[in-house]
Amino acid sequence: MNVIYPLAAQDRGEILEHLLSLSADDRRLRFGTPASDSEVAHYVEGIAFGRDAVFGVRDEANALVGMTHVAQAGELAELGLSVAEGQRGRGLARAMFRRAALHARNRGIRELHVHCLAENGAILHLAREAGLRIVVDGREREAWLALASAMPPSIGGQLRAKPLALVDAALRTATHDTRARSNAADRALEYDPA
Repeated sequence: MNVIYPLAAQDRGEILEHLLSLSADDRRLRFGTPASDSEVAHYVEGIAFGRDAVFGVRDEANALVGMTHVAQAGELAELGLSVAEGQRGRGLARAMFRRAALHARNRGIRELHVHCLAENGAILHLAREAGLRIVVDGREREAWLALASAMPPSIGGQLRAKPLALVDAALRTATHDTRARSNAADRALEYDPA
């Protein structure tokens, strides 16, 4: 199961690190245009966490390997997502998309919008799979999904996701701490002052 974490302003450094780790072509596909390091940094600084939502996925080492930004503008939200190259094909984008759509629905957003380049096959596949209406405009694609109003089951789904992320984070921290203590103990046993 892929645990989707809500990210906050204090995670900007990790978000930036994740986005900067994308290849030049992956950045172009993510942002729809080539994006320099400074442009990516400007984008991350501009995320309005009070209005927008950002979700992420972590690997076994607790590194951010995927993120989704839900930029809200009234009853419309634009979705942007990325997954680290070595983590693709595991359903992370699909899980983040579902979490983002659930969040948007529960916030009263009526339409979810995805803008991408025509050659971004992964996003177009995800959009088709999720039932988005895709409009062709030259080299670009616009995909739209009308969201149903929030209902108790959708609100419950979002509420269940938060404790799951907290438990997963606690287990990762405990596992990391145990490994660190074990490695330190091993190093201490190997130490020979002579």
